[in-house]
Amino acid sequence: MSSEITSATPRIARTINNRLALDLLQRQGPLTAAQLRSLTGLSRATISDLLARLQQDGLIEVRGSSDAVQPGPNARLYQLRPGHAHVIGLDARSDSISIGAADVAGNRLPGTRLAIGPGEDPAAFIGQVVQAVRRISRQSFDQEPNSIAVGAPGVVEPATGTLRSTGWPPEWHAQLVATLRAGFAATVLIENEVNLAAIAEHRLGAARDRQTFALLWIGQGVGAGLILDGRLRRGESGGAGEVGFLAVPEPVHAPPSRLPGLHGLIGAAPVCDLARRHGLDLPGGSAVHMAASAVAHAAREGLPLLDELAGVIADGVLALCLVLDPGCVVLGGEIGRAGGAELASRVGTAVARRSPVPAQIRVSELTDDAVLTGAVSTALDHARDELYGLRSDQRDDLPRAR
Repeated sequence: MSSEITSATPRIARTINNRLALDLLQRQGPLTAAQLRSLTGLSRATISDLLARLQQDGLIEVRGSSDAVQPGPNARLYQLRPGHAHVIGLDARSDSISIGAADVAGNRLPGTRLAIGPGEDPAAFIGQVVQAVRRISRQSFDQEPNSIAVGAPGVVEPATGTLRSTGWPPEWHAQLVATLRAGFAATVLIENEVNLAAIAEHRLGAARDRQTFALLWIGQGVGAGLILDGRLRRGESGGAGEVGFLAVPEPVHAPPSRLPGLHGLIGAAPVCDLARRHGLDLPGGSAVHMAASAVAHAAREGLPLLDELAGVIADGVLALCLVLDPGCVVLGGEIGRAGGAELASRVGTAVARRSPVPAQIRVSELTDDAVLTGAVSTALDHARDELYGLRSDQRDDLPRAR
């Protein structure tokens, strides 16, 4: 039975069929006309017209022939045309910017990282970032990017797309976004960095088999990214997941000057204090590097530090489970990832003792570029929507043939 759409207008039907085929080529790689017919249920004539149209528009190209079918026109392999468009992703930290790029087919290309030193002029640094974006685009594509996505700490207001500080991000993050928007014709998107990490975890990491989960990010600070029913949830004002401000019981050893909530208990600085209290020698480097190193050592050696840390992390996980019931919580960020399976197991045990709601506790499978990976993916989504026409989530709202 054909799945061709007959109740939509011809223009909408063509757009839907185009997007369906392009999404398949993006996910599965090169396909023959026969394979596209099999996967879509579209007729031979519709597929033939569709492929001709996409080639004429410069969206796809022929890449050799398949050995798996008989010789003939159907043996041609069609793929997305990689050089047709590209995107840029940026991971904006308090002391650095990481830049990544990908072509429209999703192939990642070499990027770069720029550090801002103490006292350095933010405007000059932003100028260096803009130059780096132009250089990457020129060297790899000889054209400007189609979309740019920036991940930064803070709350991004959904209605305006503006970044609002929660005390962590420096002022130059908002200035960076404004400069990019003024300097490029591309759409410049801004998203909370933990939300982007959750998107990456959903597509490529520990939650790729889940439609609903929460990512608890434990790094310099603490935050959560929420994927519910396959979609990122930001909340009314963009503040969903700001669990770092969650009020938790005051620990006996808490310093008087600690930050409020979970930020002051499991962020980088308090974990360093915890490690020192347990008699561990910390390496040099940033606070988050020292904290992650201490937690990794405690996990390898089974030190009591890990149990104490797990008990506090469980407070945050418990809140997520009782309010959202995500079924799965992924521990990410430099510190969450450093504890590995040992930390996840202890957190799971502590949560199970106190919660009537079951939840798997997993460890992030992504490395340090989780935010950057999410930024590139988000920029790709937007670029494909503009190039291909119909967004994939819009297809669910359109009439379908039976």
